Amino acid sequence: MNEYIREAGGLPAAGPYSQAVRAGGFLFVSGQLPLDPATGAIVEGDIRAQARQSLENLKTVLETAGYALSDAVKTTVLLERIEDFAAVNEVYAAYFPENCPARACYAVDRLPKGALVEIELTAFRQEGE
Repeated sequence: MNEYIREAGGLPAAGPYSQAVRAGGFLFVSGQLPLDPATGAIVEGDIRAQARQSLENLKTVLETAGYALSDAVKTTVLLERIEDFAAVNEVYAAYFPENCPARACYAVDRLPKGALVEIELTAFRQEGE
């Protein structure tokens, strides 16, 4: 039976979807925008600040479901500007310093709420761990 995670750590979903769904040992985390949990607004600052907030939001959803960043097996990074790829990598490397998950990165036309970045993640843990 699937478990649906909603409003993890006070982070509201930006639409009619769950922030994460646990299916067996897998946890599928919806794309996280760089939203400040206190205000629901995009954080102030450049692409680095936005990437950091998106990753912090992912971490919050993971922890709510009993997972950690070290359980990540795949991420997808969506960027408004591919020119931000190197800056996002700098921030990303601090969250995944070794044994990095597989990853895809795409430049897209626009992201919700005017965000510069959105990151989704799939994690896995053996059931019972």
